[in-house]
Amino acid sequence: MGNSNYIRWFEDITIDDVPLVGGKNASLGEMYRELTNRGVKIPNGFAVTADAYWHVLKSAGALEKLKNIFEGLDTENVHDLSERGKKARNIILDAGIPDDLWNEIKEAYDKLSEQYGSDTDVAVRSSATAEDLPNASFAGQQETYLNIHGYHSLKDACSRCFASLFTDRAISYRVNNNFDHFKVGLSVGVMKMVRSDLASSGVMFTIDTETGFEDVVFITATYGLGENIVQGLVNPDEYYVFKPTLKEGLMPIVNKALGEKEIKMIYGQGDSRVLTRNVDVPAADRRRFCINDQEILQLASYGVTIEDHYSKKNGKRLPMDIEWAKDGETGEIFIVQARPETVQSQKEKDTLETYILDERSSIIVTGRSVGSKIATGKVRVIQGVSELSSFKSGEVLVADTTTPDWEPVMKKAAAIITNKGGRTCHAAIVSRELGIPAVVGAGNATDKLESGMEVTLSCAEGDVGKVYEGALEFHTESVDLKEIESAKTDIMMNLGNPEAAFGLSMIPNSGIGLARLEFIISNYIRIHPMALVHPEKVEDTSSLEEIENLTKGYESKEDYFVEKLSFGVGTIAAAFYPKPVVVRMSDFKSNEYKSLLGGKYFEFEENNPMLGFRGASRYYDERYREGFALECRAMKRVREEMGLTNLILMIPFCRRIEEAEKVLSEMKNHGLERGKNELQIYVMCEIPSNILLVDEFSKYFDGFSIGSNDLTQLTLGVDRDSEILAEAFDERDEAVKKIVSMAIKGAKRNGKHSGLCGQAPSDFPEFAEFLVKEGIDSISLNPDSVMKIVPRIRQAEKEMEKRDG
Repeated sequence: MGNSNYIRWFEDITIDDVPLVGGKNASLGEMYRELTNRGVKIPNGFAVTADAYWHVLKSAGALEKLKNIFEGLDTENVHDLSERGKKARNIILDAGIPDDLWNEIKEAYDKLSEQYGSDTDVAVRSSATAEDLPNASFAGQQETYLNIHGYHSLKDACSRCFASLFTDRAISYRVNNNFDHFKVGLSVGVMKMVRSDLASSGVMFTIDTETGFEDVVFITATYGLGENIVQGLVNPDEYYVFKPTLKEGLMPIVNKALGEKEIKMIYGQGDSRVLTRNVDVPAADRRRFCINDQEILQLASYGVTIEDHYSKKNGKRLPMDIEWAKDGETGEIFIVQARPETVQSQKEKDTLETYILDERSSIIVTGRSVGSKIATGKVRVIQGVSELSSFKSGEVLVADTTTPDWEPVMKKAAAIITNKGGRTCHAAIVSRELGIPAVVGAGNATDKLESGMEVTLSCAEGDVGKVYEGALEFHTESVDLKEIESAKTDIMMNLGNPEAAFGLSMIPNSGIGLARLEFIISNYIRIHPMALVHPEKVEDTSSLEEIENLTKGYESKEDYFVEKLSFGVGTIAAAFYPKPVVVRMSDFKSNEYKSLLGGKYFEFEENNPMLGFRGASRYYDERYREGFALECRAMKRVREEMGLTNLILMIPFCRRIEEAEKVLSEMKNHGLERGKNELQIYVMCEIPSNILLVDEFSKYFDGFSIGSNDLTQLTLGVDRDSEILAEAFDERDEAVKKIVSMAIKGAKRNGKHSGLCGQAPSDFPEFAEFLVKEGIDSISLNPDSVMKIVPRIRQAEKEMEKRDG
């Protein structure tokens, strides 16, 4: 767009221009040039180059003054750092913008206004350079100014961006990462504002930020301008989309979590000098997601396109950290920033480190976990910047929220806890970079926790981060995955908690041998399925109110069950895709169903629920048939809408052949027909009748999964929950081993899959060896047992190989 000394338009910039325009502007230019024609929308704009920054300093003779300021700097001295930073910024602000530079900026702004309208609103954003290390991340170190109109405001914002190269956190960051202050320049990006103040905005990663699982896009979203998410002032909505089947044109939103979104940032009013302000979000808007499913999928598609482009240029997979904004005037979604993800993608993949809490105490607060570590320490509640100097190394930092100015202190913390924020807020991002655990969005942590208290912060128990009272014992286990020799027998895992799925997928495995629906129903749905189908039968007011509250925002209460269940199962199936994931349909006993909300109106008293109305017998019975229909709808959604056809369904406690016929007929009526769309249906092999009639059951099922717990109970006639008979309950009993052997041989005889998913091989390595020698196809272990048992299994296989010559 014409000759200029200090201006480069996005269309003239590539990613190779980092030394000239900084990482942020180089990436915007690269995407504007290369991805606009692939459907990714980028607002137009221009960069004021780093040459302009050096021109500002040279024109005012400021360089020597700045160098003098930083002689003898000690970044550990927060007060001294603050004073020096303020002096440096004032030097640059006093220098102003030279006339020749300002004329070029003004001319470029006029051209942008010709495209978007007179006196157009722009975002003015800092973009640091590092010529010697072009891949260095300077994210969040400098300032951004939004809703800038007209010459005066633009000139002021550009000057303030140049000065922000010397914010306290930027100075500290450069010192800690061994950058020379005077080999880093600053470019200013000026781009058309996206009117997300009238809609929504957020951050997305093309990798799971907590585990490094690479096959999902993780999206956060809130109302208004995006600064609140980055600053951690709101708890945003969260969405996960599965990349492999998204590329096939399917709709694989595998999880959604509603955030509180209490405030939103909008434009200032009228001619006010307040450029942006925060206002409360109406209660009704807080209770619904701020973008719809089509927009979630569009964002994820943008993310995949951007990742693919940069991965191709880089020569290897390059997960991305992306900012987006939806324009409330046009409804369009734009990408406003993209850079490589710099934490999970850099981790060593060959070593698996697990943190394990050895004891428990009362939980003081909970929030979103960041990382997977555990830490202990004394609490230090910090109410504001003025109190930062009181923080001591090794303490647990507790605050309402954190800002980049806090980073010099954050790096000394054992752990971080904030009242506000989601997993892409400032506190979360810095915690990941520092490798320390954090619990964000804890709500009332600054009220519940007091300085001096000993606490244990655990991020090793899934998505929910927990802060326990006292300093609890914990240990770590580290496994070198390169040293683990794979077994020929398929080693699968038992899993109930979807939150653990992405992390556990890193353990060498052949898939999931048993995923239980009960955990998902109890923890995420909480309502009896029949109470959702027939809420009119629930008589107590408190239960009805809670049901209404949980199902708000859904067109029907049944949709609530189907979506929640499909998200739980979909997350597990995605984590292990394309390996098989065997999901057992619900196997609550009547007393367990009764404990769910509204359950007492649909269940009856049984003297022995373990042998009562459970498993297959419920699915075709009028007392639960409609509830089973909801389970089937959820499984169909996972397989067909999400495209997760690695999902295998399993029927528990199927006593008779007639029962198998009725259940399969019921499933077919709900669109789950065995053999159609490669659907396999297994049966739990846990009743002696399943084994005595194995040839007959083989006509109805594709595989047998031996449930050693119930099979032992029914073979020996021992109540597995009886303390008195605990010693008599032993899967290694000869009678149990004989009936297990019959099951394996029967499955082989009929060409069906044989597996075992009970507790026994996790507890007793010798039982796992017995299964291998009997020729079982797969063994499903508890995740914490896999690394311990696999060497024993491989040894048994070698002995068999040697014996067989």
